[in-house]
Formats: sequence, C-alpha cells, structure tokens
Amino acid sequence: MINLEPSIYGIALHWTLVIGISLRVIMRQPPVGAALAWITIVATTPFLGAAIYVMFGERRIGRGRAARILADAQMLRDWQNQLGTQSVAATAQLNVDALSLSRHATFSRGYPVLGGNEITLLADENRVFDQLVIDIDSAQRSCQLGFYIWDEQGRSSDVVNALIRAARRGVTCQALADSIGSQAFLRSESVQRLRDAGVALSAAMPTGPIRALFVRRDLRNHRKIAVIDDAIAYTGSQNLVDPRFFKRGAKVGQWVDAMVRITGPTAVALKAVFMQDWILENDQRWVLDDVPPLPDSQATSGTRIQVVPSGPDQHYDGIDKLLLTAIYGAHRSLVMTTPYFVPDDSILTALISAARQQVDVTLIVPARNDSLFVRFAGVANFDRLLDAGVKIARFEDGLLHTKSLIVDGELSLFGSVNLDMRSLWLNFEISLFVYDRDFTARLNALHDDYLSRSTLLDSKTWQARPHWHRLAENTFRLLGPLL
Repeated sequence: MINLEPSIYGIALHWTLVIGISLRVIMRQPPVGAALAWITIVATTPFLGAAIYVMFGERRIGRGRAARILADAQMLRDWQNQLGTQSVAATAQLNVDALSLSRHATFSRGYPVLGGNEITLLADENRVFDQLVIDIDSAQRSCQLGFYIWDEQGRSSDVVNALIRAARRGVTCQALADSIGSQAFLRSESVQRLRDAGVALSAAMPTGPIRALFVRRDLRNHRKIAVIDDAIAYTGSQNLVDPRFFKRGAKVGQWVDAMVRITGPTAVALKAVFMQDWILENDQRWVLDDVPPLPDSQATSGTRIQVVPSGPDQHYDGIDKLLLTAIYGAHRSLVMTTPYFVPDDSILTALISAARQQVDVTLIVPARNDSLFVRFAGVANFDRLLDAGVKIARFEDGLLHTKSLIVDGELSLFGSVNLDMRSLWLNFEISLFVYDRDFTARLNALHDDYLSRSTLLDSKTWQARPHWHRLAENTFRLLGPLL
C-alpha cells in the first residue's frame, strides 16, 4: 500500500505558502501586472516560486537602512525647505507644464529648482576625465565621488591618482563604489592605495549570503556623482571606466556616454544626495550645512536645475511618475535616449498617446546591447510604438549609454535613469531636471549627432522579422514586471 501522507503534507504546505504570499502581495500593493505575475509563479511552481519571491519579490532595503533613512528624513526636509526659500525667483518664469513638473518633483523628493548655476555638457569621455582630474587637483577642502562602476584600467587610474594627491595634501576625500558594479575594483590594490593615502572609501549596498536573507541582493546604487569643494559637481551616465577597455568582450563597441559639470548651488544639492548614501553605508549622522545665501542678482540668472534622486526607498511618487508628468506635458516634441528600454505599460501608453496627439516622438537606443533580456524584452514594444508614429533610431556606433529626455526643446531630463523597470523601481538613481533652453539646445545637438550615427527603424522591415524573434520578445517581455 502506497503511503500518500508526505504528498498530502507537501500539497498542504504549498497552498499555505500560496495563500500567505498572495495575501502579502495584495497588501503591499505592487503594480497589478507584477502582483498577478508573482501570484501565478508562486502557485504554479511549488516551493521554488515561493523561494524566488522571498529573494526577489520585494524591494527589501533592510530594516537598519530603512530606519536610518527615516531618522534623517525630517532633518533633510528642514534643510530642503531652506533651499526652497532660494527657489522662488528661479521658478517664477517657468511655463505651466514645467512648473507642474517642478512642483511634483519637489513634493516627491524635496529638492526645489535652484537658479544661479552654470552647466557644461561633456559628451567626450576624455574631456570628462581631464576636467575631473583638474578639479580634484584644485580641491582645497573636500572631494566626494560616488559611482556605480569603478574600474582600474585606462583613464580611471588618473582619477584614483588625483584623489590620492588630494588626500595627501589634506583634502577630505570620500569615495563610494557599488559593491556589485565595482566588485573587481573593490578587490584591487587601488583600494588599499586610496585608503593608505587617507581616502575614506566604502562599498555601497554590500551583499553576501547572510545579508541576502534580509536585503534584496539586486538593489543597487546606480548613481554617478562627483562633488568638489561643495562648488563643482558632475553627474550623468558615465561610470569611472575607460570605454576603450570596458566590457570589450560584449561585442557591442565602445560605450558612449555624457556627463555635465555644474558650478553653483546645485553642487550642494548633489553633495546632499551623496552624503545620504554615505551615511547609510557608514552608520553615521551628518548635519547638512546651510546653503550659502545667493545674491539677489543671481536668483533669476544662470541655469535653473532641480536635483531628483530616486530609489527603492520611494513607494508611490517614484521617478516613473515624474517621467509620466514630463511626457504628458509635451506639446510639440519628445526626444529620448536610453540604453535599456523596457518600459512599464504606463510609460509605453504615455509615449503612444503623445505620438497620436501629433507630438514628434523620437526614441534613440543602441542597435546592439550587452543585455540579453533587453535585447528581446525591449524590442517587443517596437511594433506598437511604430504603429503610433514613434520614430525609433538604432545607434550603430557603439553602446549608447546616455540617458536623457528633451520636452518641446525647452526642458531636459538628464542623469542615470534608464527606461526599464530595474532603473525605475530597484536602483538608487540620480536625475537632473534642467529648465533652460540653452542647455536643452546643446543636448539636442548631441541628440542630432547620435541620430547621424543611427539607422531609423522601418516599420515594414521590422514586421518582417522571424516569428521566433517575436515569440522570444514577447516571452521576455512577460518577465519585465518581475524585476
């Protein structure tokens, strides 16, 4: 006689897990597509589905990290309100759509629009390295650098050496590198050289087998920030890597990036974002310095910039909502660049809606990508976009890594955010909302350069691709909400 008791117990345990996890998913209110996908996986793959959900189903940043964020929240808001007193004149001349976006961003992340800035677009990696080294060598008080990927090869070593020189002459130097993105660098001899010289260096979002039980392992600090003497700042999409050496085996060509160099009060706001990250990784408390008052003559001059950090610590008003506000605010044109295009349904709908309202929508993406997932899941949306009239340009001259959005030739969004679910929901990111026609014109000229090295996708040719491509695309697309 066959003993069926173990299988009965197994079935009972399985359905107990299904019910328990389903209730947890329902009460946490994730996007509906993600919720249904997780419930289906847990129900149809006994035990394995539950284990996968425990590891990747929630944006668990850790109780300690969450507590430190909460402890500093009011102090940060008070400081941001001080910044807000300087933003009144900066926002006075914004048009209705820009004002709406700026208010939404201030409400969700606290940083107001700040005037009195000078901003330089750097679209060549050697210019970025050259100028950053010059600024570090000129530093008198402090240098803070936080990057997702640090690499030892090529020009990146110039930055390491500049930090060592700065620390040895008494400049306070702090460096933050993501523990996964910079894994090889954090094991290199450069780290010991930096620490021996007096540079304080920490790994962002550390992980390991034990920590993975309490903190989701693939939540990453994807920001790129450098601040010198609280007066000069850099941000954008370029990591501390030399494109000549980085991921040469991926067969996608050199990575093509852009950064901005900023002088003015926005540098202090970017320092605040860096210090938030630093505090979290080093279990410290830091009292933010008051922003130096700006002369009235500067309040309405210079470039108006809003710093917008984002990450898994946000539950509702994330960067995805701000992108929707920007897209729906377009009346004439939208031009965007992203290396990883796997949008959720709301952003996809917004782009299609804009195109159908006769907004000139152009999407620039790399023709070759280093991510198999993006290669299939991203292009699964191209049919609908092309049918709506969206122009899709595929960059042929390397892996285009710049992340930017231009609205009506007047407003620019620029930073580290990709148009994929990982970037919108799981990564700590940094964006700049730049309310300035001159900067937008320069960014638009860069987009024109990208377009000159791209091929426009033809709808008929695209529809003629093999059926197995379509099957792979649509299959991978289903996995998007599970990130």
